Amino acid sequence: MIAEILLVLAGHSSSIFTADHIINPAFRPLLHPGEEQCLQAVGRIAARYRGIKKACFTLTRSQSRYICALCATLNQILKDEYEGLVVETEAKLLRRDPELVARGSFVPLTAILAIFSGWESPFIALESLMEHLESQDEWRPGPLIDMLMARSKTGTSRIADILSRLSTAVQRIWRAQLAALLVHGSIAAADPLASEDYVLLEGSMPACVSPQTRESIMYVGRAIGTVKHKRWAYQIPREQAFQHAQLLDTVLPEDKYRFDSVIGQIRTNVSEWLWLHVLTRKDVEEAVVSLANYFLLRNGEFCLALIRDIEKLKVSRLTTRTGVPSMIKEQDLNLALLRASLSTTAQHDPSLLKLKFKLPSGPIRPLLPSFSKAGSKSFLSSVNSNPNEATSFDDVLLGTSLLLTYDTTWPLDLFLHPSELQVYSALFGYLSSVRKTQTRIHGCWTSLSNAQRARRRWTGLGEGGTAEDLMVRQQLLRFGWGVVRNMGWFLDTLLEYVMVDVVDLEFRGLKDSIARPAQERSESVGREGAATHHGNVAPPGHAHLDFTTLRNIHTTYLERLVAGCLLSHSSLTAILRSILEICERFVAQVERWGGDVLPALLFEGSLTDGGHDRVGALVQERFRVVSEIDKSLHELLESFYQQLTLMTSYQPFTAAGDVSRSVLINTSIGNASTLQRTFARGKGLEGEGEVRRHVEQLLLRLDFNGRFSKPNVLAEGVDECH
Repeated sequence: MIAEILLVLAGHSSSIFTADHIINPAFRPLLHPGEEQCLQAVGRIAARYRGIKKACFTLTRSQSRYICALCATLNQILKDEYEGLVVETEAKLLRRDPELVARGSFVPLTAILAIFSGWESPFIALESLMEHLESQDEWRPGPLIDMLMARSKTGTSRIADILSRLSTAVQRIWRAQLAALLVHGSIAAADPLASEDYVLLEGSMPACVSPQTRESIMYVGRAIGTVKHKRWAYQIPREQAFQHAQLLDTVLPEDKYRFDSVIGQIRTNVSEWLWLHVLTRKDVEEAVVSLANYFLLRNGEFCLALIRDIEKLKVSRLTTRTGVPSMIKEQDLNLALLRASLSTTAQHDPSLLKLKFKLPSGPIRPLLPSFSKAGSKSFLSSVNSNPNEATSFDDVLLGTSLLLTYDTTWPLDLFLHPSELQVYSALFGYLSSVRKTQTRIHGCWTSLSNAQRARRRWTGLGEGGTAEDLMVRQQLLRFGWGVVRNMGWFLDTLLEYVMVDVVDLEFRGLKDSIARPAQERSESVGREGAATHHGNVAPPGHAHLDFTTLRNIHTTYLERLVAGCLLSHSSLTAILRSILEICERFVAQVERWGGDVLPALLFEGSLTDGGHDRVGALVQERFRVVSEIDKSLHELLESFYQQLTLMTSYQPFTAAGDVSRSVLINTSIGNASTLQRTFARGKGLEGEGEVRRHVEQLLLRLDFNGRFSKPNVLAEGVDECH
């Protein structure tokens, strides 16, 4: 009977147990209740073992290499440990081992159960694992590894050990696939990790692989695969490929930090090689110039023409005939890009074709500026209560979120990452908002001037009306002119600071750094190969610019642009956004009034009924509107100056962060919060002192006549106007 029990434990069938692994009723009268219980427990262990072996045999026929590897590893574990235990127990019985055989002739069933009871919990876990694997027709490597790693985190040491070994076996197969992609740029026909265009497939990566590492895997795989596919004159050296393969053999994805470090090192090495042989300095310079011209508005005539074309597009859609579609689509905006380039230096620029507008919310109806009252007190209280709330400018130009994108093709996408293009898009939204509002204010000034000239043809040197009405009309006119002058002065000062002291200065610095890298940055991977490619050969007497240094230079460039444009300080951007809104509101009111703050003398309500010497209701109404806008504007300007002063006094200019190594996930492109999450590194910005000096120069320009440093004088002047 003992031999029969060992055969059952080894996976064979026996007449002792029925088909459902219950003791045969014919044997029950021959057994003691304790023996019956022990025999039933042994039968359950044997039944689970047979079920696991049967499931392994079925899953081995799967076409998935990962499932086959798991089953092969599990069979080997069972063979080495469990089946070996059965053979060892049988050997002890044959040797009449005193631990099992009592008095050399009696073998208690409790001793057999004690030997194999340690496998009951592992078999339960493995049986559950097999049922889970059989419940799905297809298993991708990512979810499979995640499931095995999650199941291995248990307090039972034997279960944790077995499942960890199964997980390691699957990870090794996955690592081999990854090595083929990263070292040779090849994609397997069965169970591929990426598509033909080197985009990672869903479920190909376990959750322990960070988004940054996934982006690096796509980057390296696409670079190596493209170089081989195009049969480039220069190929990755075998020594470097062998080194990368060795690095991958030392880590598994479950060791997250070491795995990320190895992938990062491989990416750095590949980037350096590509910079020496594929991506030339000329390509980088052209891309930098294009981004500066169109995203940073360095091409002024094109930018101004684009703003005007978008305004014309909105007006044309609002005044369209019935039956004609009045929606604004992305195609209309892209066509406006081409129209704006006509008769400008951008007309024959090939990089203009890489620019595209995107509407995240889809086609929209055009929107006009709102006349709603944006009270400064409520706004300032909201700013103080939410100092870290992000402010976006991407909806000012069109009235809804509008993003400018740049199409980067290989090999330029090795240099420009999606996160950096998002920063460029946010900078475009900010700069275009200020430029558009400044254009609107200048147009309002022109409209007021034209109305003044037309009125003076009939009224002479005065403004017309009765004696009292003449005085109030003069005050309203001067008051309106003062509001426009203050708005235009502030926007001119801000735009001059941003475009001259920030954009132009940083752009020239970037070009100089690319053309003449500093001597302390001369260390480079593969420096000996620099002379093999004419596009990246350093000029005589200058250090070679390696790819890592180039990326760092561009990262610092974006950091300083964001810090210099004040986008890294949420309180300033919130106040600035409100200033733009109050300017838009005033311009919209003047347009509604016919291009003049004064009502015509013959308009209804401009003079009171009955001819009494009192000011007309229409003049009073307009005076109240202009007074409210003027008061809100002054409060916002004072708050802006105070926040800017506090920033230079107490806050460091640490908008710093590595754009190239930050992947902006779960955020809408162009949102200003993207900038604050991108630049979150806790160390000081390079050239912080120079940025601070530029901001101090902006403070001096804003306070050139002491208007902000002497608030009492300003308040008295406002009271006199009222």
